[in-house]
Amino acid sequence: MKILETKRLLLRHLEMSDLDDLFALYSDPAVTQFIPDAPTTLAETREELEWFQNGHPEHPELGLWATIHKANEQFIGRCGLLPWTIDGCFEVEVAYALKKAFWGQGLATEAAKAILNYGFNQLHYTRLVSLIDSDNHASIRVAEKIGMQFEKEEKDEIGPFWLYTCLHSFWVGLSTPKTNFGQT
Repeated sequence: MKILETKRLLLRHLEMSDLDDLFALYSDPAVTQFIPDAPTTLAETREELEWFQNGHPEHPELGLWATIHKANEQFIGRCGLLPWTIDGCFEVEVAYALKKAFWGQGLATEAAKAILNYGFNQLHYTRLVSLIDSDNHASIRVAEKIGMQFEKEEKDEIGPFWLYTCLHSFWVGLSTPKTNFGQT
């Protein structure tokens, strides 16, 4: 099911037919070097895909979504909104990971901007976050391009990360991407 669409991308729920593409994404060490909890086997990838097939089980409006390049209908990554508890507070993360062949084309920024817009304007969150490894300069640039700001250094059971945040009140003042929303 379609979640949202941008000029070049379609984001939809993951389908079992995405398994090989998702596993290929996670098999690239360049992609997963900053995803500490990324699946490492086909079985783990299948488990993650099944977990997110209909959205997050506890928050169906959230989840990781297949990211499709509209020009050739190719699976190029997984992006979406993920629930977290940070310092005892519920947070929603703007998450993005694309195949290396699609880096440097502005696609991660396009997806992240649309996801942020969707989270604020369709799901009515007042604050969205990104959890980013301090060495992941590309993701930091994407977060900053979409209006997120560094808030603080954090650490959880997986390891340390930088917390980037954006408030809806700040986002309203920024230009937002043109998107077509599907039913969730």
